Amino acid sequence: MSTMMILVDIGSTFTKVTAVDTGQASILAQSSAPTTIQDVSMGLHTALWGLGFSEEELQQARKLACSSAAGGLRMVAIGLVQDLTAKAAKLAALGAGARVLNTYSFQLTEADREEIAELKPDIILLAGGTDGGNTENILHNAKVLASLPDPVPVVIAGNRSVASEVASCFPEAFSTYIAPNVMPQIGKLQVDPAREVIRKVFMEKIIHAKGLDKAERWIDGIFMPTPAAVLHAGQLLSQGTAKQKGWGDLLIVDVGGATTDVHSLGRGLPTQAGVVVRGLPEPFAKRTVEGDLGVRVSVLSLLEAVGTAVLSQETNWPEVEVEARAELLHNQPDTLPQSREEALFDQVLARQAVKHGVSRHVGSLSELYTPAGLVWVQEGKDLSKVQTVIGTGGVLVKGADPLAVLEGAGRQNDAPLELRPQAPNYYLDGDYIMAAAGLLSREEPEAAFTILTNSLSSHKLVGRDQ
Repeated sequence: MSTMMILVDIGSTFTKVTAVDTGQASILAQSSAPTTIQDVSMGLHTALWGLGFSEEELQQARKLACSSAAGGLRMVAIGLVQDLTAKAAKLAALGAGARVLNTYSFQLTEADREEIAELKPDIILLAGGTDGGNTENILHNAKVLASLPDPVPVVIAGNRSVASEVASCFPEAFSTYIAPNVMPQIGKLQVDPAREVIRKVFMEKIIHAKGLDKAERWIDGIFMPTPAAVLHAGQLLSQGTAKQKGWGDLLIVDVGGATTDVHSLGRGLPTQAGVVVRGLPEPFAKRTVEGDLGVRVSVLSLLEAVGTAVLSQETNWPEVEVEARAELLHNQPDTLPQSREEALFDQVLARQAVKHGVSRHVGSLSELYTPAGLVWVQEGKDLSKVQTVIGTGGVLVKGADPLAVLEGAGRQNDAPLELRPQAPNYYLDGDYIMAAAGLLSREEPEAAFTILTNSLSSHKLVGRDQ
């Protein structure tokens, strides 16, 4: 019986395939081809044949896929209170691999309804109220959403006391799914069940709606969005398997043309004595997406976030040239650097995307004066003791100095109160194996862990002072 499995990542630009031997826990071959959005099966077929196997071998192999093509999984998250159930709903959606178009709290207005209709989300995640708590808000919002001009799958993950009543507000065309409450009680986060329901909806509804089911003549199915596969890989690497010890807490940074995604695996509890935690509990597996920190499509917003003067100083380019290059990259996102100076420009952009993306992901400390004296307050995750930072994405993998980019995730002298990794080891996803390993982990976790650790260990980035 063949032990070959083929793992497919259908991206918005390229379709990447990896053939692995699960018995030997090794990579057999890799290939890629441009994604053909009008019919993704065409690009997939080209990539599969690029592996170099016979038609019989390809047919016999089990083929699992993830996808971020056709805009990925686009969601709207709705809750009761912005800092509580609305935030919990957003965390659930992001952890499921979605791109969250907007988050709404309290009672939806007519303007909100019109905005959601214009956004055209693939799924709506409707939360609100702890179990046995507020019912009025989620029922009101269900009735507003039920009047949307185009039916949308709705995942209901709010107050369980009225979940069935909320579902009955929607016409049958909307396809409602009930999940456990993302916040069953104040201060308790429960996002994993909702994430799994979102994945189920993605497989049942969204793949067909986006035309991705055309690929299923060549594969066994598209099982999750690509970001969810990367998060699965991170969780496997962090926690290990029944036979292999995990790496512990870690951070994954994915720098793309449109977004910078940051994943962290770890509880994020205070590492210093006497620190008080404030705010919503953080999930062990957390993902954030920064839509203004891309190095191509979103480069103009990255320039705005960083400041033209900063990029001018780091590249030694006049500010007018920095602005002109950014404009070019925005208008022609497939532009590749043609000189050493242009490659350095990309490197500086990517480092700033990493620095700012990690800044928004990690927690921070602040001082609070109380009658008992000064207290340090932590909001968000403490990732200061994280020992492993993994970088992925084309600008890192193809860049001349990925370490210089990834070091933007570490200690920053200008942000001493940010709880970012202080002295981590850096690794590069040089084989583009993260998404593939995440897919494989659902069926062959031991093989996935071995392949992932071997690949990353061979791409450990050694610092200049090491």
